[in-house]
Amino acid sequence: MIKETYKVKSIKKELCKEWLLYKHYAKRIPSISYAFGLFDDKIMQGILTVGKPASNSLCIGVCGKNNSKYVYELNRLCVNDGLKKNILSYFVSQSLKMLNNIILVSYADTLHNHNGYIYQATNWIYTGLTKQRTDIGSGNNKHSRHYDKSIDYKKNRKFRSSKHRYIYIIASKKRRKKLLKELNYKIYKYPKGQNINYDTSYKTTNQTELF
Repeated sequence: MIKETYKVKSIKKELCKEWLLYKHYAKRIPSISYAFGLFDDKIMQGILTVGKPASNSLCIGVCGKNNSKYVYELNRLCVNDGLKKNILSYFVSQSLKMLNNIILVSYADTLHNHNGYIYQATNWIYTGLTKQRTDIGSGNNKHSRHYDKSIDYKKNRKFRSSKHRYIYIIASKKRRKKLLKELNYKIYKYPKGQNINYDTSYKTTNQTELF
């Protein structure tokens, strides 16, 4: 049984650094408010992070301005290769149980042939594709809120691919029903397609946490 082999627990965000910079395809540390680790015999086999979205308009756009402070993003999910089947859905579902009164948004990038099957397996709400766009890019893979303000990046614009957008509401039954009525996105059927997994062969330093 997966739950007999693997444990999920809250971890310090510093333990995610190596995974985020070298193992996850984005190669960037996002905003982190909550961090969770997947452990096998006290060895960390994966990380999941949740943080405030960079866009305040997104926070307002999900369920309105009054609920914007509850909006967070599941922004990174990464595990080692060779783990047991269905480990990702177990990891996500156990992590979600440790959160409370929160509206989560997460994305699956079409540029990397991701459809968000892990969100489908854990019963997220699918709200369609974001629009393709271009925005200011720093050239060193940093987000705009981490730019060096002394440099003019306006001429260096980057293409941003469409992303599948998923929503997950963690609240009481009554509040969840209310938030669903206030959801500003249309709900669609889950997308299907062939996933292409990115390279996760980088070997992280063995990290342990005492239970």
